[in-house]
Amino acid sequence: MDQIKTGKFIARCRKEKKLTQAQLAERLSITDRAVSKWETGKSMPDSSIMLELCKLLGITVNELLSGEKVTMDSLERKADENLIALKRKDENNIAKNVVISTLFTITLLIGMMVCVICDITITGNLSWSLISMTSIVFVWVISFPSIMFGKKGIVKSLISLSVSIIPYLYLLSRILKVKELFPLGTAISLIILVFLWIMLAVIYRIGKTRKLIALGTITLLAIPLVVIINVLLFKTTETPLFDVWDFMAIFLLLIIAIALFIYDYAEKKGLLKSKSKSA
Repeated sequence: MDQIKTGKFIARCRKEKKLTQAQLAERLSITDRAVSKWETGKSMPDSSIMLELCKLLGITVNELLSGEKVTMDSLERKADENLIALKRKDENNIAKNVVISTLFTITLLIGMMVCVICDITITGNLSWSLISMTSIVFVWVISFPSIMFGKKGIVKSLISLSVSIIPYLYLLSRILKVKELFPLGTAISLIILVFLWIMLAVIYRIGKTRKLIALGTITLLAIPLVVIINVLLFKTTETPLFDVWDFMAIFLLLIIAIALFIYDYAEKKGLLKSKSKSA
């Protein structure tokens, strides 16, 4: 697949339908900036809106991926070429991810070995290196799915985090011999996990078409997260309920969220000048 060719094809079909970038974007519930990126070959339409896009432009998905009108004679050949191109792209991504994952794993193993050697050399036994090794394994368990599978691994990483965080905190509390660490850490971790799952749901639900709205929503949700964690810390430790930094953080989050919503509204209504031609 040639993104530039596909982009030019989208632009040509859009103009044939006498649509501006803004009009096409509005019908797809996306921004005209996204359409501009397609037409300049900087990105491809998301699979979730390909069918709707093709319907609006009066083309098939096969033609969209081919970047040209496909005749009946060449239909099967073009379909095969597109399938091969997609498969080749997936294979290249998998090969690259395998290399990166292997290097990542080797690096962490070397780090663990260095920690053990230094610990034994300095203290004569395993002490602080146990904390390092536990943390390194924890990081590997969480990170590996995302590194190996890319975007498809994000959910797997979040599942790994959800499953491993409590055992990790338990081991850490036993190693450090701090009993308060486990219950407090577990409570805060569960709250953050709920936030992360909600954040992921927002991204998958809204982020594909309205990234600014998704970011604004997540930013707003971070405010009650800060409040809940502060209340929890206040009840379990001697820290003050709120200090000036907490108020500043909440205020900043609110300002950022409002700015994102306003920017999205302005962009949606075409109030912002697009850098690319819309006609």
